[in-house]
Amino acid sequence: MRLFVAVTLPDALRDPLAALQSDLPDPLRRTDPADAHLTLKFLGETGQPDDARDALRAAVASVDVAPFTVRLCGLGVFPDRDCIRVVWVGVREGDEALSTLAAAVERETVAAGFDGRDHVFTPHVTLARADDARGAARVRDFVDETTPDVGSFRVEAVRLVESVLDGDGPRYQTVERAPLD
Repeated sequence: MRLFVAVTLPDALRDPLAALQSDLPDPLRRTDPADAHLTLKFLGETGQPDDARDALRAAVASVDVAPFTVRLCGLGVFPDRDCIRVVWVGVREGDEALSTLAAAVERETVAAGFDGRDHVFTPHVTLARADDARGAARVRDFVDETTPDVGSFRVEAVRLVESVLDGDGPRYQTVERAPLD
């Protein structure tokens, strides 16, 4: 199973995300707004889904994070402005709670034998990916000149999600749901 831990976005944010994506310059590959999520930790391929479930439950139980609001605003890129591979919308409100959850998930999944994160956690929703440097200047200009406010939503749970890759792109299915207190 290919797994990750995430906060999923509500259906109500699909249209605002799609509208923002429609303004992105080509040749970016847009993600499906129906699959929008905030990844707290990518676990990768594993034959240990029960260990991942247990780690998720332990992580959520170990922190004092009640349901909270996330507001999606602003744009950014990964890995950097000189080599754009991902364009994302960021988090203006709720980033502290997301960071707390991500740290707990990191701690518990590493204790369960999963690989540690090799980068700093940056809460974001991926909008599009670039296969190469074509259009990089247009993408940088768009990111610099655009300050979207996509909207807000209430986070009530963290999910363990299976990602199944096929010819039509990834399909996501919740494996475990850990509600916040």
